[in-house]
Amino acid sequence: MTSPQASGQALSGMRILDLTRILAGPWATQILADLGAEVIKVEHPNGGDDTRSWGPPYVKDDAGTDRGSAYFHSANRGKKSVVVDITKPEGQRVVRAMAASCDVVIENFKVGGLAKYGLDYSGLSGVKPDIVYCSITGFGQNGPYADRAGYDFLIQAMGGLMSVTGQKEGTAGAEPMKVGVALTDVLTGLYAVIGILAALRHRDATGEGQQIDMALLDVQVATLANQAMNYLATGTSPKPLGNSHPSIVPYQAFETSDGYVILAVGNDGQFARFCEVAGLQGLAADARFATNPERVRNRETLIPILQGVMSGRRMDDWIVALNAAQVPVGPINDLQRVFDDPHIKARGMRTAPVATDGAPLQGVASPLKLSQTPPIPPKAAPELGADTFAVLSQLLDPEDFDIDALEATGAVQFLKGQT
Repeated sequence: MTSPQASGQALSGMRILDLTRILAGPWATQILADLGAEVIKVEHPNGGDDTRSWGPPYVKDDAGTDRGSAYFHSANRGKKSVVVDITKPEGQRVVRAMAASCDVVIENFKVGGLAKYGLDYSGLSGVKPDIVYCSITGFGQNGPYADRAGYDFLIQAMGGLMSVTGQKEGTAGAEPMKVGVALTDVLTGLYAVIGILAALRHRDATGEGQQIDMALLDVQVATLANQAMNYLATGTSPKPLGNSHPSIVPYQAFETSDGYVILAVGNDGQFARFCEVAGLQGLAADARFATNPERVRNRETLIPILQGVMSGRRMDDWIVALNAAQVPVGPINDLQRVFDDPHIKARGMRTAPVATDGAPLQGVASPLKLSQTPPIPPKAAPELGADTFAVLSQLLDPEDFDIDALEATGAVQFLKGQT
């Protein structure tokens, strides 16, 4: 580690050089920042991370001042922003010098995109042999698609997720459907963190660095989970079932008299208790429905019966009665209901991260709850170049670098007012 671990922060003393933008890479480095690592986000002079301009909507402070796009804030809390032009030789020299003081480099350029600047794994491991270098691309560092650009939507399609998402074939609105968030990017960020922590454990044990090759397509295929195994077990590609589950019944959305609920019956005991609450005791004893395999085989008969009963009561009545009977059920909430939910409030999932000037903004908390090393207090995503001067003053040897001269040539850029 770059410095001793501070009490209460699992990754404090660890320094991350973040050469990523958009979502998958920033999601990974945001998690590392949450856990106390110093994350130095290197951004290009022409507007920085692309997502800074991905709005509206924009985050505003209490005074109504625009603090940048909501998208950028969703993936960059807790970081430092340093503006460096890596197309300039002096900018490349700055990045190499920073890498020499870092534990991890993470980047999501196209395959070979950093080699021409000497900032690929080969170049930076020459500066720091024990560096952990994580590369995130759409298709990985090798293979016939390696040179292609990869985006979450495209990968959801190519990786099979869209083939099992959406309404059942033959019903209204049936077409392959993407997930409502860039889930493959998020999952790739999570796997990247796991790989980085594993590589750091290896480095600490052996002194060896290594490159981590993360591909969105690999992650998408890996996280098809039971659907992938269903195909491998049968040779038949699963089809979309709308809100139904291929292997569990009833496990889907039902319309009540005033809204929709999710009924998630995971075993036969829960089904029997559901039938008791619903006044359908006979179904639990019916050989067609008594066990889950039979309910799956007879879903076309069972579901209309259940829907007919569910539509006769209010959503909240079902939720109260079924939860009391220990049957998993819940409302389909929009985001207003999510953040108004008393349980979400109790878990502290809405926060007020503090900007550089102390202004509180709105934000979402880390879901990690560690009793001894909790995430750092919420710190807002940085303004572009907010930390250029401070970071470079700390990491660059003044005998080798004149920071003011670097700024004059455009190799680095300071936020207005920095000295």
